[in-house]
Amino acid sequence: MPGPVVVSIQVGRPRPHGTPGSTDPMERPYTTGYFKEPVAGPVHVGRTNLAGDGQADLVNHGGPDKAVLAYSADHYPAWRAELGVPDLPYGGFGENLTIAGLTEADVCIGDVWKIGPVLLAVSQPRQPCWKTARRHGRKDMPARVVETGRSGWYYRVLEESEIEAGQPVELVERPNPDWSVSRANQVMYSEKEDEMLTLMLAGVLGLSASWQDALLQRADRLRGG
Repeated sequence: MPGPVVVSIQVGRPRPHGTPGSTDPMERPYTTGYFKEPVAGPVHVGRTNLAGDGQADLVNHGGPDKAVLAYSADHYPAWRAELGVPDLPYGGFGENLTIAGLTEADVCIGDVWKIGPVLLAVSQPRQPCWKTARRHGRKDMPARVVETGRSGWYYRVLEESEIEAGQPVELVERPNPDWSVSRANQVMYSEKEDEMLTLMLAGVLGLSASWQDALLQRADRLRGG
């Protein structure tokens, strides 16, 4: 059977959305790079971004640990049915890479994956924020992403170059086979009162600095610190 493949690549600069003067919290003006458009042909992958991409909130998004956001194409049929949006396009979850044949259960923290000449390392699951709700016009979207485990994941860039849709996604190295993105999500959201698991996840090689910090702070709280 064919292996995982990039079926679509999306980029987008931050731009304003919403309606000025609206009293509806879901319609108030905001700025985001969540709305991305497909790229035709090769696109350069740099250390902190794809060419033509950007984030509005650089505190919580972007940077070397969250340079490239990936999402499974395999999740789209379920979302289209559940949301009643049969034409929900790839990029609908703000991702740069839409990958068929991989889900959170198939990808581990610290994995090194090759797409053409580009090398990418999995750094953390994607954490849904309020902009996910705004994008889909549903206040419950962040909770639904957490409940379903359809989070997506971030890559850091080890080797820069160009990629394009249609290229295979090949596993090069797996240092943490017990720590899938799905397992990391479970510890972060469902088993968050378990100090031992919290510390184990914090110590996983290749986990992003922001997740390490959050987990260590949680462990300190659980110890009564």
